[in-house]
Amino acid sequence: MQNLSIGYSPCPNDTFIFYALSHNKVRPENASFAPPILDDVETLNCWALKKKLDVTKLSFHALGHTLDNYIMLTSGAALGRGCGPLLVKRRGEKLNSSHSRIAIPGKYTTAALLLKLYAPQYENLQVMRFEEIMPAVREGTIDGGVIIHESRFTYQDFGLECVKDLGEWWEDETGLPIPLGCIAARRTLPEEVLVEVDRTIRNSLEWAYAHPEQSMNYIRSHAQEMSDVVLRSHIDLYVNEFSLHIGEEGKRAIEELFRRGRAAGIFPDLSTPDWSLSL
Repeated sequence: MQNLSIGYSPCPNDTFIFYALSHNKVRPENASFAPPILDDVETLNCWALKKKLDVTKLSFHALGHTLDNYIMLTSGAALGRGCGPLLVKRRGEKLNSSHSRIAIPGKYTTAALLLKLYAPQYENLQVMRFEEIMPAVREGTIDGGVIIHESRFTYQDFGLECVKDLGEWWEDETGLPIPLGCIAARRTLPEEVLVEVDRTIRNSLEWAYAHPEQSMNYIRSHAQEMSDVVLRSHIDLYVNEFSLHIGEEGKRAIEELFRRGRAAGIFPDLSTPDWSLSL
């Protein structure tokens, strides 16, 4: 029986999805999981470039750079509408595309990819952890930032205003939901193991939906400081039908993201294997 390494972020959507799996409420029959590693999604993105974990949360931007080694599972993904990253600045200030210092929450995040697709003229980009961006914009350390996760619920409390909702821009451009992140697994794993891991993640999410209160202490223990209202809003926004199964519309959205990324020279224009597990 294979003992698989697994990593996901401490954000409420991931801890909600993975609570049952990490607490042995659901189990695969022919594989097992090592204790999960929880870390910032950009850390997980960079680890995937080094093939560190067997099963991992990834930004779709990172998946586009790691397709030779990882394949997307059909469950556990974060896609949706009205949930994309926001480009923000201080109230009353202006962003100059040539000189403004813009913080991004990781080189391989989908937020960074969307900014490049929307406004390639922004070249003075600085990588920061996502929770550091709003305080830095407020204090003037940087001029603007691309914020993700629960920051979309709290940026106004920092005296910031939205320059562009990059998810809304994507939806207007494509008519498709915005693909943010997914769960991927090593291509070297046997197909029957991939299928079972995928099924177990879906079972874990279904268990969480059936027992919504039992995971809350676990979710709170890993979340950044936020109220219960923000925490539940975060889960409601980022965990949805696409998380249970990516579906055909979800696949079209991901294919369009990859197509635009290749056209912009962001992704290597290489012949790669199928990017998604077929179920």
